[in-house]
Amino acid sequence: MNSDQHDQDAAARFDARRDERQAHQSDSAKGIISFAEMTKLDARRDMIHPDDGLALERILGTSDLLEINFLDLGRRAARTVGRIQVRDLSGHVREFGTGFVVSPGLLLTNNHVLPAADSARRSLLDLDFEDDEHFRPRTPVVFSLDPDRFFHTDAALDFTLVAVRPVANDGPAELANYGFLPLIEKKGKVLVDEYVAAIQHPGGAPKKIALRNNKVVDVFDDFIHYTTDTERGASGSPVFNDQWQVVALHHAGVKKRDSAGRVLAVDGAVWTPAMGEDRIAYVANEGVRISSIMAHLRCALTAGDFTTEQKVLLDELFTAPPPAAPAGGPARVLATAERALEFFSRVKGYEADFLGPRVELPKLSPAQVADVPKRIKGRGHVLKYVHFSLVMCRSRRIAYYTAVNIDGRQTVTIPRDRDVWYFDPRIAREDQIGPDLYERNDLDQGHLVRRNDPVWGSSAAVANEDTFHFTNCAPQHARLNRRTWLGLEDYILNNADNHDLKVSVFTGPVFRADDMTYRGAYRLPAEFWKVVVMRRDDDSLSATAYLQTQKNLLEDLEFAYGSYRTYQVAVSRIEAITGLDFGRLRDFDPLADMESTGPARVIGGPEDVRL
Repeated sequence: MNSDQHDQDAAARFDARRDERQAHQSDSAKGIISFAEMTKLDARRDMIHPDDGLALERILGTSDLLEINFLDLGRRAARTVGRIQVRDLSGHVREFGTGFVVSPGLLLTNNHVLPAADSARRSLLDLDFEDDEHFRPRTPVVFSLDPDRFFHTDAALDFTLVAVRPVANDGPAELANYGFLPLIEKKGKVLVDEYVAAIQHPGGAPKKIALRNNKVVDVFDDFIHYTTDTERGASGSPVFNDQWQVVALHHAGVKKRDSAGRVLAVDGAVWTPAMGEDRIAYVANEGVRISSIMAHLRCALTAGDFTTEQKVLLDELFTAPPPAAPAGGPARVLATAERALEFFSRVKGYEADFLGPRVELPKLSPAQVADVPKRIKGRGHVLKYVHFSLVMCRSRRIAYYTAVNIDGRQTVTIPRDRDVWYFDPRIAREDQIGPDLYERNDLDQGHLVRRNDPVWGSSAAVANEDTFHFTNCAPQHARLNRRTWLGLEDYILNNADNHDLKVSVFTGPVFRADDMTYRGAYRLPAEFWKVVVMRRDDDSLSATAYLQTQKNLLEDLEFAYGSYRTYQVAVSRIEAITGLDFGRLRDFDPLADMESTGPARVIGGPEDVRL
């Protein structure tokens, strides 16, 4: 099925619903909402982010206001959208399309853009093909498609899902750096009269966005109609709602016609081919609903249409995690807490056998177990994320400890974007310290699991985002967080990178009865610790422990003074001051023969740390 046939089918659907559409427009103008629309509105309300206080008013058409983070989230979403160069057998560009990355390794576009694996094999994806804020062109980053790894297409729904090679053709840039747009299976992400946006490469031009004149005018079982401006080359564009959830895959236009059925030009004259296709007037555009595409893929997966490797790639697509609040980087856009809980239920988290010999999570004391927050959904007290896990303390609203696996052989570099932290939906918000603590002072939201530590493998981008949960941060004075603590973390990660090591790291605060109370509601830990575990050449384990203090820094948050140092101590010392039980790790400690209450060895800097 070619694009002209899709255009004709879209026009037929548009004409068939003319009376119903006009009736709805009349009711809408009078403020009348039908029972059916109210039912859909209830479902739509469930998909609104809880912190988006203006979303319902926008959906009802009573407000056009947007939170300013709308621009930040849109910019991040745009990074995933690229121009597709459709090439012929001789390597010449035959036409252009648009596509967008929807998982760590898959791209979504139209069937009529890439109808077969052969055409995908010859085609290229241009990311960053756009102008910067000074209207100067950025240098495009070119990726090859990999249909031999994954290729699935459907002409009726006009979509193609194809793998993208992880590294750019012309440099070291990695696909993971651009993130992806998670696709939500659930229906109801957009309603009639809501506004949508489309990010596209019209006519193969640098990236554009359609934000004006873009209202949804009809919703079908598998398609939606909207008035967003698009042109040839925009086929394969993502269509977004105001929460930057992908609601449709743009694929066709409905041409404006006169009473005789003749196509009209933008100036109202009868259009002729000599005018060029860019002069055609359109009354609406059509997109394929993402829920229909996902349902099709589910059926194909159930039917056994994919190899084992392809099933793994599809699993990444279906389990791509949305955050419970605006995410901190380009890898995500907003989605529902329900889908977040579904994702978290499948995450492995910290793996005890990661190093070969098992390294179990530390055990809590009975008193600590009694002070673990209750789960809203699910069982157990361990919260699992991509490549790391943690256990929260309810009374302190900070983690007792975190545990992360680091694989130096598969590390991925993801630039740090503007930090935006979010709550974990598995426990109550009142059991997590939010942003209020960190306002107007020198306290940093210090990562307990360092942001770069779990960022490896095919799930690197997701792991990067997971580190921005409030559950993974603790109040650290800026001087500790950005200097001494950072130096120790840099050494551990660099050592793993440089030697292709696999390392497991446990981190946490020391909770003491005399910890400083701040702003009447927060008790600030004065000390933080790390236990670093690696496997030696003879397959035995080595465990080293470190303790850092910020006590003097906390004594005056307005004027910080005093020293802050790193001490290498025995694992048993960490056990004594935290109440945690590290089991047999104490037997693999080079300082095991040192009394736990004895003097700690001062580490002058990262160069003095010995793993």
